[in-house]
Formats: sequence, C-alpha cells, structure tokens
Amino acid sequence: MTPEAIIRQRTEDLVERGLFRSIRSIAGTGPLVELDGRQVLLLCSNNYLGLAEHSALKRAAATAAEQAGASSGASRLVSGSTSLHDRLEAAVADWKGTEAALLFNSGYAANTGIIAALAGRGDTVFSDRLNHASIIDGVLLSGARLVRYPHNDVDALERLLTRQTGSGLRLIVTDGVFSMDGDLAPLRQLAECARRHNALLMVDDAHGGGVLGQEGRGSCNLLGVAEEVQLLMGTFGKALGSFGAYVATSRLLRDYLVNRARSLVFSTSLPPAVPAASLAAVHLVRSAEGANLRQRLADNTALFRALLRDEGFTVPDDPTPIVPLVVGDPLTTMTFSARLLERNILVQGIRPPTVPQGTSRLRCTVMATHEQEDLRRAAAEIGQVGRGLGVL
Repeated sequence: MTPEAIIRQRTEDLVERGLFRSIRSIAGTGPLVELDGRQVLLLCSNNYLGLAEHSALKRAAATAAEQAGASSGASRLVSGSTSLHDRLEAAVADWKGTEAALLFNSGYAANTGIIAALAGRGDTVFSDRLNHASIIDGVLLSGARLVRYPHNDVDALERLLTRQTGSGLRLIVTDGVFSMDGDLAPLRQLAECARRHNALLMVDDAHGGGVLGQEGRGSCNLLGVAEEVQLLMGTFGKALGSFGAYVATSRLLRDYLVNRARSLVFSTSLPPAVPAASLAAVHLVRSAEGANLRQRLADNTALFRALLRDEGFTVPDDPTPIVPLVVGDPLTTMTFSARLLERNILVQGIRPPTVPQGTSRLRCTVMATHEQEDLRRAAAEIGQVGRGLGVL
C-alpha cells in the first residue's frame, strides 16, 4: 500500500469507531458565541472566570504590542527575555508563595519540559492513571521509568514506592484538578507520601489556578499543602484568560530548569502582549473583583450540577466548574453533542484516547459569566436529549 492509502485507511477506521475529530471555528470567547452564522451557548470553554474578554487584559495586551512589538524575537536565553517576563514571574511567585517562578509557552511545553529535565534514566516517575497526556509524554521523553498508580489511590502509590529501590530521583506527578472528571487529587495524603519516601511532588493545577483557594491560588492552597509541593505548575490560558504556563518553585529548581528544560531553552519566548495580559490577569484574580467572579462561578456551578441531578444524571459533588456526563459509547456521545448543537448549545464530546475506553462523555464547563437562565435552559435541553437517546 502507498503511504497515502495507509493514512486513508487509518482515518476511515477512526470514522467507523466514532473517534474522528475535526476543527470547529467559533467567534467569541464569552458565554454566547457565533458558530456557523448563529448564536450558541458555549458550555465547553475553560475560560472559567470570563477573563479572556476582560477589558483590563485586552488593554494590557494592546499596549504591550504597540510599545514592544509582536514578537520577542528569540528564546529567553538568547535575547527574548524582557522586563515583562521578569515581572510576570515575580508576580506568580508572590501569588503562589514560592521563591521563584518560570514561564513556559504552554501547559504542554511546561509539563514535557519540567519532567524531562528533572528525570532521566535511573529515575522513576509515579503518575496518576488519569493524568493529562502532556505528563505522560514528558515521562516518555525523559527516559525515566514510568509507574502509573490507580486514580487517586494513595495506598497503591505507597506500595509502589515501597517496592521501588535504587538511588535515582523519585518524582510523583498529579493533576490538582483532573481535567476530564473535575475531581480533586488527595494532595494532603500525596504530600505526606512524598515526604515519607523522599520524593519530589509536582502538581499540574491548570484547572485549579484562578478558581480555587484564597485569591484563586489553586488546589494546593485550597487543601493547605502549597508549602509541601516542590513544583506548582499552572497555566494562564484557562481561568486567567490569557496564554502560556508557569511553574512556581524554589530558586534551585528554577535555575536547574532554565538550564535543562528543552521546551524553554529551544523555544522563542512568549510575545510581549501575552505576559502583559497574564500579568493583568494575576492582579485581577487577586482583587475583590476576582473574588466576586469566583463566587459567581461557584454559584453557577452549584446550580448547574443541581439542575442536571434533577434531570436524572449522576453528577459528582466536586467544587470545580468541570461537570462530566459519562455516556460510554463514542458514537452515542457524538450524537448527543450534535443534537445539542441543533438546539444552539455547544458541548463537545470527549472520547478515547483523551478518556479511557467506555467512558466517552460530554464535558460541560461552567463560567462565571453564564446567565443562570441560560444554564437552566441548557440543563433542560441536555435532559431531554439524553432521554431521547436512552442515556437516561
């Protein structure tokens, strides 16, 4: 077979199994967006606080682009590090309560760069089975041994750590908020386990930053373990409404990552508009306005979860705006999503390999800027379509 025929066959296989994906373009980032010429309710965005359309972020980005240009022109270690990058790192470290912070160009670049820099042959990375794909890819790039423990099962992790011998570095990595389920990691127990076994603990809090804890500091702050986590990774592209990522850590680990994290060393740094917008976002989430937005998000989330339970769905009682509705079969999941879109509600279906086989789902996400009447309508429509498909 020709290479084109092989790829065509593989693509057709994805279609037959309900796993084919395509890109859909929308206009807007708020609760109501335009899609294919009509207005739809956006119920699958990570723009949890609605900051992507906030005037403070837009002004900061526009001013920085006007004054400093559209690109940094080089990597941080060449000539692409500016006062904006420095100020943002200082602001993140102050917000997170760490000695230092380091910027990365995305959450994927952060996780792959950090893990591959810290771990290598002879080292072991212990990873929750439901961790984000970028964490797994970071371990594969590192050459370290990957040991996956059952989701949120600290007893199983303890046994695996006890069996693992050798003098290499041990790194425990977990999501703080799991992106497809919306549940929290048992960070207190994980921190105690890491301490007992002389391991570093890294938390990917991409979906907790800005949303949870005092001043939106995230899941580690919420659960009172921030000082016991050596690597606090987070992103600006979700609740903070901008782009890029960071790790808040010690000066020692920051210095090491500057020298060893290939995704940092070999990438042009974030353009001026991006750190400027992110800096505005950090200030905003720490303000009274940020507190008000988090309260509105919490109220909207509690309402939406209750409404879906009233419709007959089994909805976990988690404090995050990620609300999964597990369907199971990928084809049924995508039919569910398509029928909701016919009713002007955009909720994407999530299928393997993003989630385990048999757990395809609608991943609903709530925003602070959603109107409660829109959430009531959406829950009723979701219930009606679910009953029509036999999901309920």
